[in-house]
Amino acid sequence: MKLLKDILFGLRLREVLGSTHVAIDGVTSDSRAVRKASLFVAIRGTHVDGHQFIAQAAQQGACAVVCEELPTSPVTGVTYLCVPETTEAYALLAANWFGRPAEKMKVVGVTGTNGKTTTATLLHQLYQHQGIKSGLLSTVRIVIHHKEIPATHTTPDAWALQSYLAQMLEAGCKIVFMEVSSHGLIQNRVVGIPFAGAVFSNISRDHLDYHQTMDAYVAAKKRLFDGLGPQAFALVNIDDVHGETMLLDCKGKAITYALKRTADIKVRILESHLNGTLMSVNQRECWMHLIGAFNVYNAAAIYGAATALGMPADEALQGISALHSVDGRFQRVDGPIGIVGIVDYAHTPDALENVLQALQGFRQGPQRILTVVGCGGDRDKGKRPQMAQIAADLSDYVVFTSDNPRSESPSAILKDMEDGLDPLQKRRCIAIEDRAQGIKLACQYAQAGDILLVAGKGHEKYQDIEGVKHPFDDVAVLKSTLKDVHA
Repeated sequence: MKLLKDILFGLRLREVLGSTHVAIDGVTSDSRAVRKASLFVAIRGTHVDGHQFIAQAAQQGACAVVCEELPTSPVTGVTYLCVPETTEAYALLAANWFGRPAEKMKVVGVTGTNGKTTTATLLHQLYQHQGIKSGLLSTVRIVIHHKEIPATHTTPDAWALQSYLAQMLEAGCKIVFMEVSSHGLIQNRVVGIPFAGAVFSNISRDHLDYHQTMDAYVAAKKRLFDGLGPQAFALVNIDDVHGETMLLDCKGKAITYALKRTADIKVRILESHLNGTLMSVNQRECWMHLIGAFNVYNAAAIYGAATALGMPADEALQGISALHSVDGRFQRVDGPIGIVGIVDYAHTPDALENVLQALQGFRQGPQRILTVVGCGGDRDKGKRPQMAQIAADLSDYVVFTSDNPRSESPSAILKDMEDGLDPLQKRRCIAIEDRAQGIKLACQYAQAGDILLVAGKGHEKYQDIEGVKHPFDDVAVLKSTLKDVHA
């Protein structure tokens, strides 16, 4: 139990009805979870407005309510706190409830369209290898030192986020690396976290079903940099057209990295193979297991963040040399007769193009590239024909199949993809709704030495169909199918 007045630090209070000297047993934004002595925060969601449930929350025992509009008939004995933004208030309440754990650690946020998971995860891996206790909050997993918890969102709900941070502090973590999504920024989930640094990877088309425009999407990402203090670092990929935008009005120390332009961290690819990459970072050579130009950018971000946090340059490069790829991110699956399988999370046009261009650079002689790819349902429809066209342009043979159709018809999604193809491209493409059958067909078509890319789902272990998550693992399916087909 905590007194309400003790968890109000930082909140912008417009009006207070009732006493703040009341005991609070918990804070929730879910009216169904309200119990006696709860503090209910009424949040306006995409589909539901929590203000509709204020009266219900009071009936269920809530002793205090945070809202943007005071009810016309307040309940006697319930304290009402009116604020400009309840999402912001909720995040601050969560931070205060758990003792503001982020202030006692260094928290580094990683944002961008592609590369967030790899960069954050490998930074965590780097510091763990150095014997420095650290935490990770990513799309794939949450790690509290060595304890792993499956992740459900790129950036968790503010209450869950502060709970994880508190657990990381208790476990002795000195530093935390976290992916920060555009949704999480717009919804104020990371308010109350004084970031020690922020990393920007790149921006390409994604989440326009939510943000509507690219300008709004870019502005959402920029929020992370707008909130940095003068002691924090702001590390950006200056090769990306939006890199300089992130630094506008940013109070943090600007650090740039690039492969093409002049930058504080200048990286060059010296040799590139399917088993690794030799690169130079500010004229220091480094061999790493990661492959593809996009992973060289990720490595540059890892180097930049580590050195900005105080790690010596040579030590950072040695650590990068020992890093191994993240599950579902350009994950190699070796099959019979020299077939090379690759599973990647590429689910945006830019990510798919990056992966396929990398594979084009590795192909030799008669080696072909076969691609299995789909697009998610209930998401930005505009990228479907773009992804189909990229797959057809950069592959010898393409199987369009289901990704996570969610509530949409898989056949309708596939039609949207095929609409992006010209007649010549269609000759090398086929659509199969069943993802397992689509992978099987590609495996059957693969010949000795071919490269087979399965894109879109990466680390995910399920398919979301009509609200039900059915078990499905691209890596496991590809491994077993290659073995069965080419036994």
